This record gives sequence, structure tokens and C-alpha cells, in this order.
Amino acid sequence: MRFYILRNQEVVLASGAKEFGEWVETADRVVSHTQIADIEVSTVFLGIDHQFFAGPPLLFETMVFGGALDQTCRRCSTWDEAEAQHEAILSEVLNRVYGYYDPG
Repeated sequence: MRFYILRNQEVVLASGAKEFGEWVETADRVVSHTQIADIEVSTVFLGIDHQFFAGPPLLFETMVFGGALDQTCRRCSTWDEAEAQHEAILSEVLNRVYGYYDPG
């Protein structure tokens, strides 16, 4: 199992579980968090690869809690992708709740 940490929003392979564990104790792993009424959209750095097939490590996760998209989950590889993913899922949530929303 491979562990990763963040340095200035860049993903770095940790030397092992010990380094990852020490880092995660004090790290701010939140990329973005948005609360809309009773719906929460959360994007965080996982630090453990959730890629179960061929491809780049999936280290960031966006989840929806509440509403029509409750438990929607998407994963990606980089901080920039995670920010874009958060906005895309937030757009979906806002479209469901309020109608059309374009973050751009």
C-alpha cells in the first residue's frame, strides 16, 4: 500500500505508513467545503490510493451529504482536479436545488 502527503498542495509519495501517520495528525486535508441548507459538499485529500484498476492514484475525494445527490462520491489525482471536481459537483447540487448554476 502506498501513502501520500501534501507539500504546498503538491502530492508527494510518503516514505511509509509512519511518515503518513505523523503527517496526517496535524495536516489540513480539506480542499473545499460548502454547506447549502442541509446539503454538504466536501472535498478532501485521502492520502491513500483508492485506484483499484490501472491508472493514476486517486487521492482526493468529493462527497455529497444530504439532498438528492446524497452519497455521490468522485475521486481524482491532483489538487487542481479536486478543486474543479468540487465545483462541478457543487454545480450539480445547486442545479437540483435552485435550477441553473454556472460557476464559471
